[in-house]
Amino acid sequence: MAHSVVAVIPARMNSTRFPGKVAYLHRGKPLLFYIWKQVRQSRLVDRIVIASDSPEVLSLAESFDAEAVRTSAKHQTGSDRVAEVMSKIGGSIFVNVQADNFGLSGRTFDPVLRWMKQHPRVQFATLARKIADQRDLDRTDCTKVVASHDRYALWFSRLPVPFIRDCVTGNRLSHYPFLEHIGVYFFRAAGLAQYAGWKRSAAERAESLEQLRILENGERIRLFLTTARSVSVDSPHDVKAVESLIR
Repeated sequence: MAHSVVAVIPARMNSTRFPGKVAYLHRGKPLLFYIWKQVRQSRLVDRIVIASDSPEVLSLAESFDAEAVRTSAKHQTGSDRVAEVMSKIGGSIFVNVQADNFGLSGRTFDPVLRWMKQHPRVQFATLARKIADQRDLDRTDCTKVVASHDRYALWFSRLPVPFIRDCVTGNRLSHYPFLEHIGVYFFRAAGLAQYAGWKRSAAERAESLEQLRILENGERIRLFLTTARSVSVDSPHDVKAVESLIR
């Protein structure tokens, strides 16, 4: 019997900025363990799967009794890897959780999952939070999302969008409520199958943002605002800096 809600953690060993990141030991456990532990806090996720093409990652998952699925090494995005997991195990709603989203409790997913169960026509959803520090606007690792009045994503970019024409200097945050995109994706099974069938799009390649494939193919992504803080770890030094989030 297929599980209703499946959270998938795509994990690679060949991270560009921090090779072997998911296997890095913190308090005797690999960092991947802490992501898996966070997701387990959700009350609505029925099954958690770690997906990887790396035998080492699969072995790591087994070391803390996590379910693991071996996937192809050809995938260009985590969402494509999640689609392969769906083809192997089934399910109705899938959550793509990046393997370096530290500090993001699975409880954060539950309002989105509850809403998707009540609105079966929605195929795609994701999270965003209000940007409070102007310095984040110019960080290319802080993806910005522009929202419509009815809370759908209009566009994502690594640059600060929209551009504030009449604010050359000063506080841009006082002119517009900028939002940071949090890299967790929610797919209904039909939407995920559709996503995997599309070729990588031009803007997706240019910005290296997989969610743009959805918008470029004319579909909509429902945004859910959260105050949850998510931090990416890109070096061993970062692990110490966010130790309070890794428990």
